Amino acid sequence: MRGLFITFEGPDGSGKTSQVKRLAARLQNTGIDVVITREPGGTGIGDRLRSIVLSPEHREMADQTEVLLYAASRAQHVHQVIFPALERGAVVICDRFIDASIAYQGYGLGQDPAQVEAISRYASSGLQPHRTYMLDVPVEISRSRLLKRSGAGGSESTLDRIELKDKDYHGRVRDAFLLLAKTNPHRVLLLNADRAEEEIAGDIAADFDRLLNK
Repeated sequence: MRGLFITFEGPDGSGKTSQVKRLAARLQNTGIDVVITREPGGTGIGDRLRSIVLSPEHREMADQTEVLLYAASRAQHVHQVIFPALERGAVVICDRFIDASIAYQGYGLGQDPAQVEAISRYASSGLQPHRTYMLDVPVEISRSRLLKRSGAGGSESTLDRIELKDKDYHGRVRDAFLLLAKTNPHRVLLLNADRAEEEIAGDIAADFDRLLNK
């Protein structure tokens, strides 16, 4: 692989999407070939699976179904989008990847994290990010940001099926992300996301420059 694979992780409402856009714009301004993508989704097939897995209409979904739908979307995404971009030397910036499955479907749902990881590794043919930026915020702040983003006076009506889960679930997810950061210090940079966007972006830019110059 000639390119760089960068992922952004963290609880819902941690500001990942904004930081993805900031880093991509910075790199594009220097002439670097950048591919911005996300999970679940990133392809026509993946986007259809995303609409199923995130729809509040499907609250009856079995936990195992959720695990496998995310993995199916990832398999298509990796082989259709990410691998070809890396082969041509692009920087691929992805909003969520395997860490999210381990945190949300593993620890959040109470499924075996090792099994969830193994399924994801199979789906992605073993692809690992070169760097993961893990944005961390407390559950209370995450919830407040999600409701503010939803508009309509803080209504839950626009939240997706995962965002609608209870506080205990999201607490387990956050704890899982912190554990992943602790156990993968060579890959994961943990960032306090309860700060100004510009400050967070500066930390990411400085780290990325070091990574690029290695």
